[in-house]
Amino acid sequence: MTTSHTPSTRPLLRSRGARALMAAGLLALLGGAAQADAQTAAPQRGGTLTAIVQPEPVALSAAINFALPNSVLAGNIFDGLVDYDLDLNPKPSLAERWEVAPDGLSITFFLRKGVTWHDGHPFTAADVKWTLENVWKTIHPRNQAIFGRVTQVDTPDDHTVILRLSEPSLAILSAVNANGAQVLPRHLYEGTDIVNNPHNLKPVGTGAFVFKEWVRGDHIILERNPNYWDVGKPYLDRIVFKVIPDATARAAALEKGDVQYAVFSPVPLRDAERLDKLPNLKIETRGYEWLSPWMFLDLNLDNPYLKDVRVRRAIAHAIDRKAIATIVWFGFAKPAISPVPSTLAAFHDATVPQYDFDPKKAEALLDEAGFKRGADGVRFALHEDFLPYGDDYKRTGEYIKQALKRVGIEVTIRSQDTAAYLKRIYGDRDFDINGVWLAAFSDPQVGVTRAYSSEWIGKGTPWTNGSGYRNPTLDALITRAKVQANQQDRIATFKEFQQIVQTDLPSIPLAELRFFTVHAASLKDVVTTADQVYGSLKNAWFDKNQTN
Repeated sequence: MTTSHTPSTRPLLRSRGARALMAAGLLALLGGAAQADAQTAAPQRGGTLTAIVQPEPVALSAAINFALPNSVLAGNIFDGLVDYDLDLNPKPSLAERWEVAPDGLSITFFLRKGVTWHDGHPFTAADVKWTLENVWKTIHPRNQAIFGRVTQVDTPDDHTVILRLSEPSLAILSAVNANGAQVLPRHLYEGTDIVNNPHNLKPVGTGAFVFKEWVRGDHIILERNPNYWDVGKPYLDRIVFKVIPDATARAAALEKGDVQYAVFSPVPLRDAERLDKLPNLKIETRGYEWLSPWMFLDLNLDNPYLKDVRVRRAIAHAIDRKAIATIVWFGFAKPAISPVPSTLAAFHDATVPQYDFDPKKAEALLDEAGFKRGADGVRFALHEDFLPYGDDYKRTGEYIKQALKRVGIEVTIRSQDTAAYLKRIYGDRDFDINGVWLAAFSDPQVGVTRAYSSEWIGKGTPWTNGSGYRNPTLDALITRAKVQANQQDRIATFKEFQQIVQTDLPSIPLAELRFFTVHAASLKDVVTTADQVYGSLKNAWFDKNQTN
């Protein structure tokens, strides 16, 4: 594809060829880093791991608020019923095994015996039953849909949980890890205001690490759980999560060895290649497979301009998604054509309507919609908000601003902290364009449909339908997919789903993101699961024979 850039777009996109080559070289380097380190020695016990969490969490329970920083911490404090191996197969955790009935109308989990909460109270089936009925089905935005067909939860004994379903729900087993379906201690939550329960800030879990201290704006300390059910683990004595807002400061802390672990592409992308060449650091791209992250523009359909599908399609044609992937994201992304990422190969539909980079076509659509350029060259103005998770999202917003200016749309970028952002987008809906990413997870029902289902409009729930899109036909497809017992039928339904949303275009897929982790070379077994970044570091250990 050949592109030409007006003066307004050149500042961000100059040296495109050089950056593309650098990105290609970096990804080649990462190919080797993505392989597990060969361990020649047994894990060694002890040591304090200093890690980065950014931005600072607002809570430490992913059952109540599963925003990125909350989930990174919570996965070390809480265990899920299962973990996922690197091929996305469920493996035992709090549940030793499980059985799905032949008719798909019940799922039985057999819980591990001898597990205790961090306060010494036994973990039992009653905790799972209470959490499902009072949190997963009522508060958690993803799980309300996933567990909506659960009509009854039976607990014939303290270590058996039977989910009775009105109709099959094949997505459940893709969502019962520590992030997807976090179990809360019934004895500390029952009869309380769950959302405002103080244990959301001072959590009591079943996981490998115990919450110790939270100094706002500085750090959170977790300490080794001496009574952990997985005997001998964790190997680390404690984890100190530091809050370091500045990306350059994060890179310096990692380079100097003051910090040994940081997730979700914690350093400026241009620094990744340099850091990967240092003998004391490694860059790792595994551990994000369960997330299948995709970035998109949510368009507020209540806006008088954006409610016209021709305008939405014009915006899509004005954006060079390849430039976003290779230049803005330095190769740590792939152009997206659908809200179901290509990583979900069985569900992904490559035949959806596509909107190639074509500014002339964008201009023609805007003219057709009746929004001509004024004397100043401007057709109309919009505000753009971006996810406040770092410079990469701001830089994407700046590219979008330049791209739309080229076709006569004036964009003003607004930035705010996470709390203000969530309120503006999902509470007040006081926005025009929102640049955000969501996790598709390993099944579109878990992570994709929430961005399009009309049932979420007006609820103020983060990470759901921000555009305000309403389509009864699509809602019916989403409902159908939830209950289909045959996976091939579900795949066909989700392909029909993609055709509709890419025709109506309430949101514009931009990129499939490829996050990375930076860690000390002496920190071993950092990635053992496909959901590692939201999971436990119970397997991690320092090789004391290797200096950082």
